[in-house]
Order: sequence, then C-alpha cells, then structure tokens
Amino acid sequence: MALLELHSLSKSFAGPNGEVRAVEGMTLSVEPGEFVAVRGPSGCGKTTLLLAAGGLLAPDSGEVRVAGENPYQLSAEQRARFRAEHIGFVFQQFYLVPYLNVLDNILVPALASASTDCRERAGQLASQFGLNDRLHHVPSQLSTGERQRTALARALLNRPKLVLADEPTGNLDGDNARAVLTALADFARAGGAVLLVTHDPLAAEHAVRSVEMKKNKS
Repeated sequence: MALLELHSLSKSFAGPNGEVRAVEGMTLSVEPGEFVAVRGPSGCGKTTLLLAAGGLLAPDSGEVRVAGENPYQLSAEQRARFRAEHIGFVFQQFYLVPYLNVLDNILVPALASASTDCRERAGQLASQFGLNDRLHHVPSQLSTGERQRTALARALLNRPKLVLADEPTGNLDGDNARAVLTALADFARAGGAVLLVTHDPLAAEHAVRSVEMKKNKS
C-alpha cells in the first residue's frame, strides 16, 4: 500500500485578479522505499501540494491518504497527533524555535508523541548529523547547514513513515546539500517514503522518480 496517495487534488486561492488555481487535478502516490522529487517553475503549486499532502492545508476537492487514512476526516487535535506520529516536515526556512537549543529543537515533536525514548533518540540523531558539539547552542549560533541538519533530525525524531521536504537544500552549499539529500535517500532506502519539492537538479538526482508540475493559468 502506498504511504502517500493524492487523488485528483485541487486547491485554489483568491487573488487580486480573481481565483488562482494553485493545484488542479493532481494525482500522485509514493510507495514505501520511494524518494520522489516534484519539480516545476515558481508559482506552479509545489508548496501547496506539499502542505495539502501533509495535512496542513485542506484541498478544495480530491482526496489525501497517508498510511491509508485521510487526515482531513480527523478533528484538528487528532490531525495534529496523526501528523506527529506519521509525517516529518523539512522546510527551506528551517522553522527552528529561536530560544531553544539544538537538543530541545530536535525534541519539539515529542510534545505530541507518547514515545518514551525521545531524548535517547534525539541524541542518536544529533550524533548522526554531526551536531554533538552544538547541542546547547541556539539557532542564531549555528551555521546554515547546522540549522538544516537540526531541522532534519527534528523531522525524523518520531520515526515517521513519510517525510515531506520543501526546498530543503535551497539555502545550503554543495556539501551540506549532499548531506541532507543523502540522509533523505537513506531514510527511503530503510523503508520510509520521501516527497521533496525542489528547483535543485542535485536534489532531483537523488530521487528515484521525478514529477514535473506546470504552472496553472489564473
């Protein structure tokens, strides 16, 4: 069974000149072990697609299923717990909590988890991503690559089935970009599923499959 299934997904927004069709009739599935890249020009709806797939933005029509369940049929509280248990998010802008250190930022998803080994898991991920010397530093004291690796560790804390990544290498140099992409590829090879939206040809090269989106007319 696919870990992510999108069926005829559509989402529109009100724009200054009328309705903007961000995503129109998108159908896509991602199987366990797959790393899928979604490419396309700016404004073609890639981020909208990712947010809808992650239970963060309800589509106007169509269906989203993650691990066989439609998150939009859950209450807001149930949906938040479902995301915490099944989905890891990695964004270009990191979205780290500025007043928390690296260890506590990695542990943020534990607030919505019943797992009892979160602190041990956070330490393992910090070691995996070369952050042991930065555990007690806040984001402003980190390099760009360290911030993204912290965000990636946070995304993996709860052992999600699916990772959704929005331009995760957009702010990174080549070495840090390769480190993040290798970690995502390793996650997929271990049986997880990755859906990544990107402009980066290097990112697409790490994927086993690429999907092209075109810009919809307003």
